Amino acid sequence: MPNPKRVAERLFQSPSKYIQGPSAIQNAAKYLQSLGRAPLVACDSIVYNIAGKQLIEALRHANFTVTHVEFGGEASSQEVDRLSKIGIENHCDFVVGLGGGKTIDCAKAVASELKLQSAILPTTASTDAPCSALSVLYTPEGQFDRYTFFNANPSIVLVDTSVIAKAPHRFLSAGMGDAIATNVEARLCRNSLNFGGGLPTEVSVAIGTKCEEILFEYGKLALEANKAGVVTPALEAVVEANTLLSGLGFESGGLAAAHAIHNGFTAIPELHHLLHGEKVAFGTIAQLILTSTPLPELRKYLSFMHSVSLPFTFAQLGIPNVKDEEIRAVAALACAENETIWNMDNVSVVNVESVFGAIKAADAVGRDFLESIGQAQK
Repeated sequence: MPNPKRVAERLFQSPSKYIQGPSAIQNAAKYLQSLGRAPLVACDSIVYNIAGKQLIEALRHANFTVTHVEFGGEASSQEVDRLSKIGIENHCDFVVGLGGGKTIDCAKAVASELKLQSAILPTTASTDAPCSALSVLYTPEGQFDRYTFFNANPSIVLVDTSVIAKAPHRFLSAGMGDAIATNVEARLCRNSLNFGGGLPTEVSVAIGTKCEEILFEYGKLALEANKAGVVTPALEAVVEANTLLSGLGFESGGLAAAHAIHNGFTAIPELHHLLHGEKVAFGTIAQLILTSTPLPELRKYLSFMHSVSLPFTFAQLGIPNVKDEEIRAVAALACAENETIWNMDNVSVVNVESVFGAIKAADAVGRDFLESIGQAQK
């Protein structure tokens, strides 16, 4: 957010503890015991069979009183209220979010509502949501509603890379789409307030840079390991980049146009099936165009996205015949008051027409890139 009050303090925030490694869920009780003895464990039915049953058994074996609740599928105010009521009725003393980005966002919001600590256990590396002190809430129909900010980050983030290695590789790819935006956005937000209400620190800048470095170096190797269902050093590095580095980098560094355009895309129903990072990836290319990025650098990002199966054309997004008025509606939402697009420093023109043009140009540049490597779209 811009800095009208001329805040001078720099601020960095993070979870209290981050644990990552193969079979980490087996040791969950050891790490969670400091939070309480009666967790509310939220996960959907699919995740329950993948990792939820294993987690609950491990906790009950360690004499935790577990209340398991099935997540309804959308991180909405209504779902937060429903889960909070269950937590109160069962006298839960901390909240566990097990699953993907929407489950995680809902669990953090429930913990805040109940004034309890939270432990976040992602089962994919598809977003940078686990580490942050905010949630993105949607309407029950799936449209972007609002960012919700909390007083504290999750107390514990525990990442079991054995589980993540078995997840569909599309999730890891989408996580890289979210993470590749981290440095692209944060480097333009040095004079704007971050999500903690302070200016970015030097360490947040370094984290964003390292996040991007890992993705360019290990992204393709990690994706291939994920396709094989195995944990490798490359997979461990990219899971950390997607989850920890991107999470710390965006929250203490700042978001800009890429995420604002993602939020605008929620106005097109045909895009609701896409993962968060898939839409952010396209928004990243649009931001690079909006900020006059030279073609050689732009092609570096396009090459990376192509190597890890991220979309950067309308056809790849599934909207090959999208109308100009629909893109203009996306641009209008991206330029809404208080959107993250207004965080950017030294960008000459930001308005609905310039963002509309950047989105259209992103598709054109993406199609040209595909043609140049012999993969023109039909």
